[in-house]
Amino acid sequence: MDVGARLRAIRKLKGLSQRELAKRAGVTNSTISMIEKNSVSPSVSSLKKVLSGIPMPLVEFFSLDLEQGNPTQVVYKHEELIDLSSGQVEMKLVGKAHTNRMIAFLNEMYPPGADTGDDMLSHEGEEAGTVVSGRLELTVGLETYILEPGDSYYFDSTQPHRFRNPFEEPVRLISATTPANF
Repeated sequence: MDVGARLRAIRKLKGLSQRELAKRAGVTNSTISMIEKNSVSPSVSSLKKVLSGIPMPLVEFFSLDLEQGNPTQVVYKHEELIDLSSGQVEMKLVGKAHTNRMIAFLNEMYPPGADTGDDMLSHEGEEAGTVVSGRLELTVGLETYILEPGDSYYFDSTQPHRFRNPFEEPVRLISATTPANF
């Protein structure tokens, strides 16, 4: 895949000059120019930094169909979902091909004993979700909640939070988070 040509095409599609993208991303104009000319091959972290100026997550950068005239995909079959699983937690992203995606919409599964890690999560944006099956322990700030099927949550993601399944059956969760950093 030609990363430079892809960056140039997406930058132009978004109506950004090299100078504007560099300013938004906090990098030099020459960095954008060298990437677009394939003079340098950016690291993943460097590319993420550049894409933050668009803004666009890595998965969208690499999966976006740049051919003009192709309609944006509306329906996603199970096998077309992007697998973002980490550790024991299964996460499937819906909407990978949607240009300018503003939310990350996820289908998640936590087997018994699974959690998002010992450290509390915190990031800009908001999160919402609904438990489809099983029970889920959600900690937001200093409060811990037990959610059952049909229960939902909505909170500011800057608050420290954590998801756990200390129970004996798997939890299926449908969630959304902003911004779409996945």
